[in-house]
Amino acid sequence: MTDKNKESSQVLITGGLGDLAKEMAANLRDQGYEVLCPDKYELDVTDGESVDAFFKSKVTRDLGLLINNAGIKDDEISLKMTPESWDKVMNVNLRGAFLCSKLALKIFLKNQLGHIINIGSYSSLSGPKGQTNYSSSKAALIGFTKSLALESGKRNVRVNCVLPGWMETKFTADVKEDAKNRSLEEHALRVFNNKESAAEFILFLHEKMMSVSGQVFQLDSRISQWN
Repeated sequence: MTDKNKESSQVLITGGLGDLAKEMAANLRDQGYEVLCPDKYELDVTDGESVDAFFKSKVTRDLGLLINNAGIKDDEISLKMTPESWDKVMNVNLRGAFLCSKLALKIFLKNQLGHIINIGSYSSLSGPKGQTNYSSSKAALIGFTKSLALESGKRNVRVNCVLPGWMETKFTADVKEDAKNRSLEEHALRVFNNKESAAEFILFLHEKMMSVSGQVFQLDSRISQWN
């Protein structure tokens, strides 16, 4: 890790049950970071009391990186989607990022050093059918990233958003084969990304790209209409 990052060596990754979370945690630990990677039972990002309690008991003033990785999907066309489904996805994907970032920022602003990485999705750019709740939550996460970067940049706090791309993980295990093949055809290189590459990029972004903030990084070869 860089000298600056050595001063703030604790990392918090939310959504610790996910394949990408586990890969990021292993990667960061290999580089000497103390990594907290709680699952949803240890840290319910939608519950303010749970977030407060976790930060008070586990997070120290050495926190230097928060990765808002917790995310869910509950796909359905809008006419059949329930308000409960909408709220559930928004609460985890967006409210959770807000609650965790707010407490992390208190540490980062005091230290005048810190980094928030929000894990987004290509769905935020493409708006696929059947994902109005998920794509809306991830599109909002991009706006959240940019606004927060402007608010905190003067205190040397970075905020970025990474769209890892389609990866064959537990999160996509329920996707039907024909839908997976259609997605692959949208990739210019005709290959999916993988959790190892995504985790390596996130480590590089944190350690080496110290002058970068408020940016969105798409990690596959799909060509979006906007970014």
